[in-house]
Amino acid sequence: MSSPLLHLDAIDAGYGDFQALFGISLDVAEGELLALVGANGAGKSTLLRTVAGALRPFSGTVRFDGEDVTALPDIHRSRKGIGLVPEGRRLFPSLTVEENLRVGAATGRKGPWDLKKVYEMMPLVADRRTRKAARLSGGEQQAVAIGRALMGNPRLLLLDEVSLGLAPLVVEQLYTALPGIRAEGTTVVLVEQDLTRTFAVADRIACVLEGRVVLTAPAADLTREQVTAAYFGTLEVTSP
Repeated sequence: MSSPLLHLDAIDAGYGDFQALFGISLDVAEGELLALVGANGAGKSTLLRTVAGALRPFSGTVRFDGEDVTALPDIHRSRKGIGLVPEGRRLFPSLTVEENLRVGAATGRKGPWDLKKVYEMMPLVADRRTRKAARLSGGEQQAVAIGRALMGNPRLLLLDEVSLGLAPLVVEQLYTALPGIRAEGTTVVLVEQDLTRTFAVADRIACVLEGRVVLTAPAADLTREQVTAAYFGTLEVTSP
């Protein structure tokens, strides 16, 4: 069996004196889409920030493509191929859409993603290329944030609550882009609250409860009831 693209071993992490993650061990295979589900405050965003290097774990190891990257800051991890679309988008409001996209290319990584391909994949972004980010709707900003991450040609794309608070039509457009992103060989870790969408796109689902992974299995082997029970902590489930 080949080594996983991402390997987390016994990750403890948090903010100051507050611990949000407890002994997280998780593998993500190259090319798969892993969906992280869990209630608000379960630790999902903290986990993505730890993988991306925005947060240094208290203990444990983060390995990417076999390399220990635990001590590397986020900018160095992005150059190695880890891209994060954070909750809240965090675009540069005074820059145009195209200028924000070009920021993503600063990693210098070679690959299939450039302005032309991002515009082809997400027409919503192309139509607003000259508009300042501050004048975009929430859905438009989210699409630009995804495009910016793709411009860095990531091997691993981390998507944090990309559909949160958006109109259903915009969410549908964002999810329509996912197969094309994966077709380019990009591995995806997706935080999503909508279980219907989760089951529709995920190869594997991991449920996080109070900072611990309490369930992980192929989506095809799980029922909605099992995931819901793990989500709310009403069923004792142990990761294999």
